Amino acid sequence: MKALVWHDRGDVRVDTVPDPSIRDRTDVIIKVTTSGLCGSDLHLYEVLGPFLDAGDILGHEPMGIVQEVGSEVRNVRPGDRVVVPFNISCGTCFMCKQGLQSQCETTQVHEYGSGASLFGYTKLYGQVPGGQAEYLRVPFGNTLPIAVPPEPQDDRFVYLSDVLPTAWQAVEYAAIPPGGSVAVLGLGPIGDMSTRIAAHRGAGKVIGIDLVPERLDRVGARGAHTLNLEEYDGDAIVEAVRDLTGGRGPDSVIDAVGMEAHGATAAKAAQQLTTLLPDRLAARIMRRVGVDRLSALHLAISLVRRGGTISVSGVYGGMTDPLPLLTMFDKQIQLRMGQANVWRWVDDILPLLTDADPLGVDTFATHHLPLDRAPDAYAMFQKKQDGAVKVLFNP
Repeated sequence: MKALVWHDRGDVRVDTVPDPSIRDRTDVIIKVTTSGLCGSDLHLYEVLGPFLDAGDILGHEPMGIVQEVGSEVRNVRPGDRVVVPFNISCGTCFMCKQGLQSQCETTQVHEYGSGASLFGYTKLYGQVPGGQAEYLRVPFGNTLPIAVPPEPQDDRFVYLSDVLPTAWQAVEYAAIPPGGSVAVLGLGPIGDMSTRIAAHRGAGKVIGIDLVPERLDRVGARGAHTLNLEEYDGDAIVEAVRDLTGGRGPDSVIDAVGMEAHGATAAKAAQQLTTLLPDRLAARIMRRVGVDRLSALHLAISLVRRGGTISVSGVYGGMTDPLPLLTMFDKQIQLRMGQANVWRWVDDILPLLTDADPLGVDTFATHHLPLDRAPDAYAMFQKKQDGAVKVLFNP
């Protein structure tokens, strides 16, 4: 089959690789019909190379048609249409029963002290072959795949794999009071969808902050207040947000940016330095003394009102990140974060995936491309070119 594989930093290619096969009696093989390109994939493209091997298959946002099932699979059968959550969870352990599928005790990666395994996402999370491919092996066939109707188009449902539950959890964790205010930092796929979900769930004022004009226009067209970060120096952006929130600051802030924020020169240099080291040494350094670019998180701390809540959905990976704990304590900030627990939110989200389309999922993708174009798409998305917000591959 064809699959998008990692070769080196900034070097991903579509190669011919062996087809997946049934390994366990509860495995399922799906023919991938659509797979998304996630902002988290750019961390593999740029930063997390020490935890990848050449030939690793990328991608964690797939859906498709069941082709083959193991002998003990009862809940899906060949021909069924399913979405595959990005976190690999058994559905039956203590953590899964608490709604913490991202911490599944069956698939935790104990070697690295990590939570549940993820599709297509480094040794830190199990080094499981991903879904930017023609076919995908899916474990836990009775509990992991999300069955969806045979119609309409994939765009209606594919975001159940990651974007929708991640954004839903970001808003849930933000604890926006009824009619309250929220600022969303970073208007990529998760930030964009977070603004939509926050408005749908009753936020009185939604403020989107980014520095890409096309992304700001896209979010503004759906009614959010937008601020272009490049138009403000120093603390001026903080004052602008306070002006929009009665001088107090927003009740909640969602950081949808993560480790690769703009404006953190020293941390960026430290990240890039690791790419010059042998992989084993670089991995060891990143796990022990890694630092992130924390501009977005520091801005969130400055923006949120006293007693407010910060929800972090952007991926961070540093082990010695300095945080302004004095300010956080003094402002009595509540902070929630973590990988999305996909299945926890499915029942909340599925009723919204109707022809009424209140979240705009049917037109959410900016690009539909064949898998052969994946290397170009990674470069385009990384450089924020051509208005790219959400790219879907159709193998």
